[in-house]
Amino acid sequence: MTIAFIDLAAQQRRIKPAIDAAIQRVLAHGGYVMGPEVRQFEEALAAFGGARRALSCGNGTDAIALPLMAWGIGAGDAVFCPSFTFAATAEVVPWTGAEPVFVDILPDTYNLDPAKLEAAILAIEEEGRLAPKAIIAVDLFGQPADYPAISAIAKRHGLKLISDSAQGFGCTLNGQHPLHWADVATTSFFPAKPLGAYGDGGAVLTDDDALWDVMDSLRVHGKAVVGDLKGRSFDHDPKYLNMRIGMNSRLDTMQAAILLEKLKVFPEEIEARQAAADRYAEGLKGAVITPAVIDGGRSVWAQYTIEHTDPDGLAAHLKTQGVPTARYYPIPMHRQDPYAHYAQPGGLPVSNAAAVRVISLPMHADLTADVQAEICAAVRSYNG
Repeated sequence: MTIAFIDLAAQQRRIKPAIDAAIQRVLAHGGYVMGPEVRQFEEALAAFGGARRALSCGNGTDAIALPLMAWGIGAGDAVFCPSFTFAATAEVVPWTGAEPVFVDILPDTYNLDPAKLEAAILAIEEEGRLAPKAIIAVDLFGQPADYPAISAIAKRHGLKLISDSAQGFGCTLNGQHPLHWADVATTSFFPAKPLGAYGDGGAVLTDDDALWDVMDSLRVHGKAVVGDLKGRSFDHDPKYLNMRIGMNSRLDTMQAAILLEKLKVFPEEIEARQAAADRYAEGLKGAVITPAVIDGGRSVWAQYTIEHTDPDGLAAHLKTQGVPTARYYPIPMHRQDPYAHYAQPGGLPVSNAAAVRVISLPMHADLTADVQAEICAAVRSYNG
């Protein structure tokens, strides 16, 4: 049996008639860029994520950049983020001219450590070289960060808070989506994400209408939006009146149509992912360190990530058993050459330790109990 790490084909088989019909509708009307399905998807996404508004864009990286740009964050500013994450989280900060400040993570959930975060903010404030402006908290591997604590810190220091939920869209904490605490929540529709498209895409969720308008302008080359036209006379397409320096970051209509259908089954898939995570926890008990979830948290299980003293050896062994694995973030961002010179107050020992211990097992909504039993047996059979 061939075991898939993330089985996109199984999901496609399950919902193929709906996907095919959605694609045909787009082909029939021909509105391939910013067509009607884009607005429909934004409305449905906002409703699912507990937001007033959702703004789709070209990818999950742009989704993080857009609010930073809209807030005017730039040179001389500090944006606090974890290092144990994908490059996109930190990458967008230098785009604006600001600097990322790397903060350590909690040893059990791998999410931002609130105590280390506040210590880093105080260190940057005391140094005085940079002005703290924003925090990017990541919902790593699918589960929510400690938003009540992080939000309290953000408010105490007057900082904006972004929930980078590229891996965690749909996760909740005490029944609330991350936007309950954050200024914006961002996500990615990269195909391997829990809510993935058949291409690239991203979105920003917010309750701030004015912020949505500015981001709408920025995603289309800084076009004029309604607020920009007050007191002006401009009878042409507003995309030809450029009010700010923007980018080209639009979600394709075809992807929006596909995502509309995927969003309909997403709640069921979250349940299926939880069932798979429960089976792993039982089947791997005592053999490895299985994931911990924050109290009150509901993960969407983008990955099922375990800890092992010899993850490379385990990966090699599992490969011989036909079990694929992934090693996420073997070099944390603060140790990557382009980022090593940025501030990391207090060091990041937990991030460094996690990088050499974690390994992820197959995880998706169509993972069956029989296949998981094979995987668990293969993990248990490693004697390295």
